[in-house]
Amino acid sequence: MTTPPTPRTRRAAVPVPEPTLREELRRHTARVVLPPMLLVALMWVVEIVDVILPLRLDAFGIRPRQLDGLWGVVTAPFLHVGFAHLIANSGAFLVLGVLVGLVSGRFWTVFAGVTVLGGLGTWLIGGSGSVHVGASGVVYGFAAFLLAYGLAARRLGPAVVALVVVLVYGGLAAGVLPLNPFVSWQGHLCGALAGAVVGLVLGRRTRERT
Repeated sequence: MTTPPTPRTRRAAVPVPEPTLREELRRHTARVVLPPMLLVALMWVVEIVDVILPLRLDAFGIRPRQLDGLWGVVTAPFLHVGFAHLIANSGAFLVLGVLVGLVSGRFWTVFAGVTVLGGLGTWLIGGSGSVHVGASGVVYGFAAFLLAYGLAARRLGPAVVALVVVLVYGGLAAGVLPLNPFVSWQGHLCGALAGAVVGLVLGRRTRERT
C-alpha cells in the first residue's frame, strides 16, 4: 500500500514595508549632516578651551619640514586663530561637507584623504618657521573634490553640485595665490590638490560601478 505524497507547504512572502519619510530623513541626517556638524562642534570646543585656559594650542599646527610638526597634519584643521577665523571656516565647512556626503556617501574617506594629503603637502612646501592652522585647507579640498568627482563620475547629480560650487565658491580660487602673508595659501593649494585627487579616484570608481 502506498501513501499519497504529502503536499509541499509554501511560505508566503511577507512584504517589507517601505521606509517612511521621517525614517528616510533620519537616515540621511545621520549619514550626511551629522559628520560635518560633529567636526565643527569639535573645532568650537577646542577653540573655547584654548581661549579659557589658555593652552596656546595653535602651536600644535603644521610646522613645515620639522618632524615634531607632522602632528599638525592631523590637528591643524581643529585649531584656529581666534573666533573670527573659526566662524569664517565653519559655514563653508558645513555646507561643503554636507554636499560631499550627499553626493558621494563617503564623507569620512574624503575628509581623511584631504586632511592627510593636503596636510603633508603643506608640511613639505610651507614657509620655514611658519605654523599653519585652520580648516580652510579642508574647505578647499571639499570644493575641489566636488568639482573633480562631478567630472569623473559623469553623473547628473554630482555635475549639478559641481556647477553650484563653481558659481557660489568660485572666489576661493584667489586663496591659492601668495597674495596675503598671513593666509596659508600653501594649505589652500595643497588641500585643493588633495581634494581633486580623491575626487578623481572615487569618481572613476563610481562611474565603473554604474
